[in-house]
Amino acid sequence: MKKEKPKDQDIINKTMPTGMKIVVIGGSGLIGTKLVNNLRQHGHEVLAASPASGVNTITGEGLAEALEGAQVVVDVANSPSFEDKAVLEFFKTSSRNLLAAEVAAGVGHHVALSVVGTDRLPQSGYLRAKMAQEDLIKASKVPYTILRSTQFFEFLGSIAQSATDGQTVHLPPARIQPVASDDVAAALADIALGAPANGTIELAGPEQFRFDELIRRYLSATGDSRTVIIDVHARYFGTELDDQSLTPGDNPRLGTIRFEDWLRQSQARANQGKTARRVGGSRMVGIE
Repeated sequence: MKKEKPKDQDIINKTMPTGMKIVVIGGSGLIGTKLVNNLRQHGHEVLAASPASGVNTITGEGLAEALEGAQVVVDVANSPSFEDKAVLEFFKTSSRNLLAAEVAAGVGHHVALSVVGTDRLPQSGYLRAKMAQEDLIKASKVPYTILRSTQFFEFLGSIAQSATDGQTVHLPPARIQPVASDDVAAALADIALGAPANGTIELAGPEQFRFDELIRRYLSATGDSRTVIIDVHARYFGTELDDQSLTPGDNPRLGTIRFEDWLRQSQARANQGKTARRVGGSRMVGIE
């Protein structure tokens, strides 16, 4: 864990009490939904905040009301655009508004989800924006913990799509160590319920792969006929990669879900969904 100077609040050295109010910014997304459920199972009052629920970190709408009485805020929101200027503006504006509202509300712990490699890939506009977000968090008066995670298994399909040209997928042979979103949500819940680290924690999956190898296995398992081609110059979020770009440093927190187990579970859920839709369709026909 990378640790910065401690904040001047007693909360740093204390474990968080039970029955807290916790606000999850981006609480309706992939990670946010899982995190909200985890925290509620621990007996906490959790507000899933998003523009759809009337809480907007860009305009400031609903922030003060949402944060009233909150002890912890977890920010897992993401930019709707990954264009360099737009994503930078999103994270800077959102973080400034959110941190200012937290100071006003007396929030004791700000938890943010970031990306492993943020400080190593300045050529990436997206990661420059995440670095700007991290810098604002560190400069604020709110005790904090930043969780840098590796890429999620759930996004392998979209990664393959973004690297596709015709029937070929161009990817570098760089090493990656992806993680299941369930492990990310579990790590964030643990952090939110603990004392602020005032530093950065890295999270990765239990296994490393070559980028091209993993996508090749994923496409094969899902019946996708596209061919994966090794391309050392293929870009990821606008930058070329090496073996250190997307892998954690020393002593990261490791998830427990292995790729093959995640793949088997995700395929089982997909098949259940198809069955449910077929059954649902049959019922609708019968009613009509």
